[in-house]
Amino acid sequence: MSEEINVADAYSKGRTVFMGLELLIAPGALVPRPETELLGATALDVLSQMNMPAPRVVDMCCGAGNLACAIAHYAPTARVWASDLTDGSVEIARRNVAHHGMADRVSVLQGDLFSAFSGLELEGTIDVIVCNPPYISDKRLEGDRAHLTELEPREAFAAGPYGLSIHMRVIKDAPRYLRRGGILLFEVGLGQDRQVMSLLERSRAYETIRAVKNEAGEGRVVVAHTMSQA
Repeated sequence: MSEEINVADAYSKGRTVFMGLELLIAPGALVPRPETELLGATALDVLSQMNMPAPRVVDMCCGAGNLACAIAHYAPTARVWASDLTDGSVEIARRNVAHHGMADRVSVLQGDLFSAFSGLELEGTIDVIVCNPPYISDKRLEGDRAHLTELEPREAFAAGPYGLSIHMRVIKDAPRYLRRGGILLFEVGLGQDRQVMSLLERSRAYETIRAVKNEAGEGRVVVAHTMSQA
């Protein structure tokens, strides 16, 4: 999560730009970061390679809805379900969906990770899950990253003792929702790519696991396919 963006300035304007799209923002939801565009671009590459007429996508930990809206904009046949836990994120994500006229293709639901989709019968039907979860350890949030929570919600950053608590939960539950050969994509913090790849390998539910590097050569996105065969 970059500190290059001026959070106070962004909130005062009430708007930001993500992947070329104007997005509304408000206190209570994380301001979208430029580095998350790598996750969005990777997801669009994956969808393009799938070449499906109507791909089904989940945006987990959707925040302001930046990934859900960008994917729906650049992959106009996609059907997207987005979820977040907090009132602030869900409210602003729904406003962004309405702002871009996407309410017929993008649903924003509230709940604790996949519990938001209870009763929708999405199990085994999703082609791609994108997730930009909190990934800062509790210790760092109390230390050198304490300033992050001065303006933005702690829930957007806090991820347990190692910064991986949400990754671990999504890795465990995603195969129930992804179809065989479906793809899970994560944003990861600096230096976390190998740890997240190891978690995916140890789960034995994924294959073709890889990291995507940014222009600086840092692995900031991890991609994994669910097993294509039982």
